[in-house]
Amino acid sequence: MSEYKAIRVAYGEALAELGKANEKVVVMDADLAHATMTATFAEKFPDRFFNAGIAEANMVDMSAGLSTMGYIPFCSTFAIFGAGRAYEQVRNGVAYPNFNVKLGMTHSGITLGEDGGSHQAIEDLALMRVIPGMTVVVPCDASETHRAVNAVAEMKGPAYLRLARLPSPVFEEEMPFVIGKANVLKDGIDAVVFACGIMVSTALECAKKLEAEGKSVAVVNMHTIKPIDKECILTFASKCSKVITIEEHSTIGGLGDAVGDVLLEHTCNVTFKKIGVQDRFGQSGKPEELLEEYGLSENQVYHQIKGVLEA
Repeated sequence: MSEYKAIRVAYGEALAELGKANEKVVVMDADLAHATMTATFAEKFPDRFFNAGIAEANMVDMSAGLSTMGYIPFCSTFAIFGAGRAYEQVRNGVAYPNFNVKLGMTHSGITLGEDGGSHQAIEDLALMRVIPGMTVVVPCDASETHRAVNAVAEMKGPAYLRLARLPSPVFEEEMPFVIGKANVLKDGIDAVVFACGIMVSTALECAKKLEAEGKSVAVVNMHTIKPIDKECILTFASKCSKVITIEEHSTIGGLGDAVGDVLLEHTCNVTFKKIGVQDRFGQSGKPEELLEEYGLSENQVYHQIKGVLEA
């Protein structure tokens, strides 16, 4: 994982590639195209790009309308605006009628940085996960983002793509991307870590350090939060006595709760720990400083996983 690339940059590239392959793809943005990187699509296909201005609710409803005409709209802005400000339109205008709209929302989580807590979406997975029929995907790197964009374009119905701002490691090995099917990056028997988004690389590095200390920790890239891969969760819960989740999101309603629901439903006898933002708003700061402040730096995650193993 020597190359670093922002997931949002890969999103813009993936849209442009998809636009070339499929003339039914259209892209909407809310005056943030150079931040969400949808400007890459706009430069190549200006007739299929629509800037709704700073009117996110209108943008979502416009996307809904375009979907009824046979188009595949990708609707983008910052996650706080797309999942938050336009929530009613996403729920009632897109998901309720089961329209084929794809919500590609960038600048998620605390690593948005200096814009602070008002702009850092740490509850968007919970909001999207609870909407009936909504598919929720969190790519872990730039490469997976390309595959995720193609996958949600091919499926029918609404989908939410959670996309990070911060440049993150690109995995050398490309794993197959199937919606609802997790990817096992490292096997293990002492504990399993389910992670999503930019925390996947953190989880893998921590597992490698622990392996050098004689601990066998599995790492699973849970790129689809909904529908969750129950079979994968139960397989690892049956062979690992300790289950850990890591996400750059609130520990309420996101990946941790999605995994926890499966464990509870099947009464799995495991030790379970959720690592994420602990019922706090974000704040202004450099991404690295914020990860440290919220207990999500590599060193802190390593010690938390080690603590579970030694408990």
